[in-house]
Amino acid sequence: MKKSVVIVAGGKGLRFGGDMPKQFRLMNNIPVLMHTIDAFYNCDNEFKIVLVIPKEHKNYWQELCLKYNYKTPHTITIGGDTRWQSVKNGLELIEEDSIVGIHDGVRPLISSNLITKTYEKAQSLNAVIPAVNVTDSLRIISPDGKNIAVKRDLYRAVQTPQVFKAKLIKEAYNIPYKEEFTDDASVAENYGVEINIIEGEDSNIKITSSKDLAIAEILKKGG
Repeated sequence: MKKSVVIVAGGKGLRFGGDMPKQFRLMNNIPVLMHTIDAFYNCDNEFKIVLVIPKEHKNYWQELCLKYNYKTPHTITIGGDTRWQSVKNGLELIEEDSIVGIHDGVRPLISSNLITKTYEKAQSLNAVIPAVNVTDSLRIISPDGKNIAVKRDLYRAVQTPQVFKAKLIKEAYNIPYKEEFTDDASVAENYGVEINIIEGEDSNIKITSSKDLAIAEILKKGG
């Protein structure tokens, strides 16, 4: 199985605060994004790793690689104005005969076990996404402002990597953009691909705030 991953690192870090995007923040003295890339390389050093990064951050990333003597092999491509366009740009560098995952650059705690499981399942199932149970109570708000409780066991919180046969997802991304495209699975689903869910990991958190970063540092040390 030829494996590849598109790591999307285009966030501006507005919710995090400050001028530095969250993917470049230090997690246990190393930029978050380096932890994320290494998670895939350490799982299998044959991975083709494509990093999608905003044009204005490319030089800064290269400076960070020099500063931290970072040599994990990866290919850089420039992102677009939206996540959808950034993923599309990354997929252009992926061979059609591979299995490709699309992963958030700020999910650095993805385990080798979950990576392996999603890629193996995608060989036969075409499209596989990890998800975890929702633990909070949920309510749905109608257009008129009213709200009602919903059964949380009918819902799942979706994670990445979302993994596909590359030919299928590349074809799916040739469809013009739609507002309902919230993630890669929704793009594939719109193309007619059945989405299969497997159990994710509670530790596979997405870093969007300083609190998330503090939790990730603790989890990383514990691992």
